[in-house]
Amino acid sequence: MVVKKGGNEEMEIKVASINVGKPQEVLFQRKSIETGIYKQPIDGRVFVSSLNIEGDGQADLAVHGGADKAVCLYSMDHYAYWEELLNRKLDYGAFGENLTISGVTEEDIMIGDIYRMGEVVFQVSLPRQPCFKISVKWNEPSLPMLVQETGFSGFYFRVLQEGYIETGQPLQLVERHPSHISVAFANTIKYKDKQNKEALQKLIQLAPLAAEWKSSFRKRLQ
Repeated sequence: MVVKKGGNEEMEIKVASINVGKPQEVLFQRKSIETGIYKQPIDGRVFVSSLNIEGDGQADLAVHGGADKAVCLYSMDHYAYWEELLNRKLDYGAFGENLTISGVTEEDIMIGDIYRMGEVVFQVSLPRQPCFKISVKWNEPSLPMLVQETGFSGFYFRVLQEGYIETGQPLQLVERHPSHISVAFANTIKYKDKQNKEALQKLIQLAPLAAEWKSSFRKRLQ
């Protein structure tokens, strides 16, 4: 099944960069912090497993990594906003993302959508929930809250089919999930419209949504 964007052409997302990095120790507010948020662009061909991209790693596996968070994506369409706020130029991987994409935002990406890049088949699993490690990288304590407020969160892929991807390959939409529930909508219910019972029920019943978000929504309803 190939989904047409606007009824005319296949939806294809440009991948500006593939970024990986292993956890490292950094000093933050006089404390030693281990974080995997520092990612660097790579060139060429790289293997993607069910848990991550070859050469990548996460520090705190209790909240990062795992099958539902195998690959993190962020749209560089948001970079200009953050560059003005932070008063500095951002490089690929600025938000710790594995794939820096362009031309789409959280409004365009639906939970459960299936994409292909090279040999790999992905599925959108959940929005990226910002943690204090972003503050560590950019020395801006308010950054996690600003990410929540703007909705410029990024999102995660789970891997349905392992294989190799390569620099320069696009993400191609294979199948649009019939629910049409966007990453942006999920963010709105998570952080703003928190008591919207109808929306909470929809998200709990959304099969591809990661279990941790469903659990938090169930607790809210209870």
